[in-house]
Amino acid sequence: MKQGNEIQIDENLTSETVTDESGHVGSKASGGKKPSRDGLLPNFSELSKARLNALVLGTTAVGFAVAPVQQTAMILFWTMVGTGLVAASSAMMNQLAEVELDRKMKRTERRPLPAGLVSKRSVFITSMLLAYGGVVILGLKVNLLCSGLALVNLLIYIVMYTPMKTRTTLNTLVGAICGAIPPMIGWAAATGEISGGAWLLGLILFVWQLPHFFALAVMYKVDYERGGFVMLPVKDHRGEVTVQVILTTSLMLVPLGLSVTAIGVAGPWYAAVSLIMSLWMAWNALKLYLNRDGAQARKVFFSTLAYLPVVLGVMVLDRGPSIPSPQLYETMNPLPDRVQPADDFENDGPME
Repeated sequence: MKQGNEIQIDENLTSETVTDESGHVGSKASGGKKPSRDGLLPNFSELSKARLNALVLGTTAVGFAVAPVQQTAMILFWTMVGTGLVAASSAMMNQLAEVELDRKMKRTERRPLPAGLVSKRSVFITSMLLAYGGVVILGLKVNLLCSGLALVNLLIYIVMYTPMKTRTTLNTLVGAICGAIPPMIGWAAATGEISGGAWLLGLILFVWQLPHFFALAVMYKVDYERGGFVMLPVKDHRGEVTVQVILTTSLMLVPLGLSVTAIGVAGPWYAAVSLIMSLWMAWNALKLYLNRDGAQARKVFFSTLAYLPVVLGVMVLDRGPSIPSPQLYETMNPLPDRVQPADDFENDGPME
């Protein structure tokens, strides 16, 4: 129930929604959870946030698939391997940095590190090896641009985003950058560059994470406050700014989604699905704005969960070009200039 203008939160949530603060998501029941076994290998999936990083790999694959260049399956394979290793490394480093904070939160107290199931030393060494392996694989098997993007993403996540979580509410904006880079890695793997389509995909992922995570932070407001994380709903006691941001960013997905068709990355079927899903998210966000309670925040959260796989899936199935003009597509998605054959120069006549 709502009292006054404050968002009311249920502290006794029956399920643990495993969502990284940059917006990556999974869920599992918290009641009756089977105890994890001691050791690194039995707990590797949870340490690496395997289900959350499946989203990272999924968006990477989408960027690769919709890019205007056909590449071999082996390039995609090595892109996924390298990106997956770096993503697993960042998850481990994040948990190492936040082990004491995780002990204070119900949703994270059973993770392997705060529960004492693995040693910090073994997790640190493993995370370093994974990061090194992922960056090297991307550099040698794909291209240096992808390798650089993965390394930059790792550094932003660990050096900037992780310490910011206990200092400023702006941490969510920085964390959203990390979620926006994977589709750009996929695009760069296919084309060897970051062109307009890659930036647009990254922007959609960036904006999507804001209503997604702020809705989650409303649901777990008490737990975040207990853990010492400075999230917007924790500081925004009345919830006024939080619901405004959720509604505004949900509405922003409408033109951003349609822009994908406008520049030729996807076709009209994608545009229709994107419009419907964006408006559905915005409708749920509007109801949260009018009726600020935890139950409506949960509806917003699950609408964001449904939005991403549906929209990205249709984008791949209905990938472009389907555009108003080839010139616009070439402007937004420039490809390396074709080298003119020697015969062409011979037929051009003498230079003056």
